Amino acid sequence: MVSRIVLNTISYHGHGAIANIVPELTARGYKKAFVCSDPDLIKFGVTGKVTDLLDAAAFPYQVYSDIKANPTIENVQHGVAAFRSSGADCIIAIGGGSAMDTAKAVGIIANNPEFADVRSLEGVAPTKKHAVFTIAVPTTAGTAAEVTINYVITDVEKKRKFVCVDTNDIPEIAVVDPDMMASMPKGLTAATGMDALTHAIEGYITKGACVISDMFHLEAIRIISEHLRGAVQNTPEGREGMALGQYIAGMGFSNVGLGIVHSMAHGLSALYDTPHGVACAIILPTGLEYNKSIAGGRYRAIGKAMGVAGIDTMDDAAAADAAIAAVKQLSADVGIPTDLKGILKEEDIDFLAESAFADACCPGNPRDTSVTDIKELYRSLL
Repeated sequence: MVSRIVLNTISYHGHGAIANIVPELTARGYKKAFVCSDPDLIKFGVTGKVTDLLDAAAFPYQVYSDIKANPTIENVQHGVAAFRSSGADCIIAIGGGSAMDTAKAVGIIANNPEFADVRSLEGVAPTKKHAVFTIAVPTTAGTAAEVTINYVITDVEKKRKFVCVDTNDIPEIAVVDPDMMASMPKGLTAATGMDALTHAIEGYITKGACVISDMFHLEAIRIISEHLRGAVQNTPEGREGMALGQYIAGMGFSNVGLGIVHSMAHGLSALYDTPHGVACAIILPTGLEYNKSIAGGRYRAIGKAMGVAGIDTMDDAAAADAAIAAVKQLSADVGIPTDLKGILKEEDIDFLAESAFADACCPGNPRDTSVTDIKELYRSLL
């Protein structure tokens, strides 16, 4: 089997990493940046940490902030128009998955205008040109959008999210600076952190897993398990560990895919605006139980990476149960709900199950599934 690995050309990690942004742009001869960032990050001065560097260097830029928590087709189309009118020749994406997903779509369409409808980018789109040169600066430790070849857009009209997979959309440079994440509130830190753990675990058990992705995912599980609780408490060690752990998870899952936890979570975000990380965290233990009959042999390594004591001496069934229990405990420790009560409506289950089955993440699930199975999984979480 041939395995393909796509990563950033360059990535910077650690406190103060954003100092490399202006030198990277000027060394390449770029003249003006299109800064994609959401309104709250601008309001609270997070975006300013980067734009202050641009100001100090007298590097021209224009800010685009018409970005929703779950970016829509309309957001993207507005962004493309704003980019074209700005005169910018490069993009700086500052934010969580929403800002970076918007920036990816804008950068792709700017150089591949035949996809201006946005919907035609769903799945594996046959774009011919790489996106506009992009530097991605995450402000959350979870989505790893700065290192993935995926982005997710919401189709408001059809009440669904769709996943776009394109090697041409990966940012050339990722700048992963934990100082950019220090202002994240506890709830967002927990949600995005559990999203990162879901990436690592689903990526480890997906059908497309390979030796290289396994290496990334197991190390990501270890780092995230050790540092998420601290990050929620805003310790420097926790922030730095999560910044690295979520990136390593992205190095893996971007290249081998995910599973039904993500496909089910996408529908909840599209229909109810549920935070993606919260949806993933709630569904993850149920997804692990569902996949145990096929992928359970891999759960021992997951539990070991999470620090489960004595797991080496357990039989396979006990080791799998211990790994799932460790996931539940971490989720509880950082304040994630245990079910979808108050979120999921019974009358929406048929639509959600059909959407999840059609989602681009579903085929990677280790256990072959069906719309009927997914309906029952949703109902089990009520």
